[in-house]
Amino acid sequence: MRVDEKQLRLLRMMDEIDNHAIILLDEQGNIETWNKGAEKIKGYTASEIVGRNFRVFYPEADCQAGLPAQLLAEAAATGKVYHEGWRLRQDKTRFWGAVTITASRNEQGQLIGFAKITRDLSERMAAETTIRLHAQDLETRNKELEQFVYIASHDLQEPLLNVGNFVELLQLEYADSFDDGARLYLDIINQSTYRMRNLIKGLLDYARIGREKTFVATDCQELVDFVKEDLTAKLALTAGTLRYSQLPQVMVYPTELRQLFQNLICNALKFTKPGQPPVVTVAAEMRGKYWQFSVNDNGIGIEPAYREKIFKIFQRLHTRETYEGNGIGLAHSKKIVEMHGGELWVESVLGAGSTFFFTIPVHQSGHPTNQTA
Repeated sequence: MRVDEKQLRLLRMMDEIDNHAIILLDEQGNIETWNKGAEKIKGYTASEIVGRNFRVFYPEADCQAGLPAQLLAEAAATGKVYHEGWRLRQDKTRFWGAVTITASRNEQGQLIGFAKITRDLSERMAAETTIRLHAQDLETRNKELEQFVYIASHDLQEPLLNVGNFVELLQLEYADSFDDGARLYLDIINQSTYRMRNLIKGLLDYARIGREKTFVATDCQELVDFVKEDLTAKLALTAGTLRYSQLPQVMVYPTELRQLFQNLICNALKFTKPGQPPVVTVAAEMRGKYWQFSVNDNGIGIEPAYREKIFKIFQRLHTRETYEGNGIGLAHSKKIVEMHGGELWVESVLGAGSTFFFTIPVHQSGHPTNQTA
């Protein structure tokens, strides 16, 4: 292959590139040039490889299948060919190479050789393998979770139901036979059974969040209206006020988002200061590509050391005698927000209330009316 001065300058530039193997081949695939990148990726020096056929880079099975010749033929026919596969270094170790072969022709259109560029994609291949194995492991774990859901919904709840039923029968039929100590023990069994059923239900709800659902355009103003109706008795009991206005329309899982609002508002109504009616304010503002929602209260607040702990399942900061609950509501809330592609966090001043923030990607918005309850 003849080269002029311009081509020589180009070849010198190519020789200095060390992250791509850039070589020129003659019509038969014999190697004519060798740059620093080729030496780095493939392990040969120029004196060891120039003049040999590029088939030396291919595993024996590919050579027997005629892959090197097929690539040259396709490049000659179409002008360029791209291929990914295993390649061999000088020491016979393998790497995953991405190869582009381009046909070179003279002014008369005659084929005079090929330019071949190779990139080492071994790291990408390893990363993809890791991701694939992780996905397989995740699928296995999901199946195990489904099996757990089945067990929890059938095998665990049935004996608990039996315990509860027989304790109730004992209390009804043998009430006169029990002294105060026995009645206390039965009450404790009843309470524990009831609490266990609630824990199992919480786990089932947690496992089912977001399964086999699709996003729906949802008016958050109407959603909080429904939550307010559900909490009418609680608002009346606590003399609480729920304020919200101009909440947007977003693309979400509506059932889960309603549960999220209910969890956060219920928490705000629950953790109140003695003698002070709760005031809960729900608001939203657009922040770039996200709607940022906030649920603010005037309650007892949270110590800084516990602001991460509260989002873990079954984690409680107070005794059940002080504040009821199973410690699963905020874990539910965090999972719901994350499945929408957002984040959930809290800002709080101990004794002065808390504000829970969460983000939802912007898809669709509207402008409902104000509401105060």
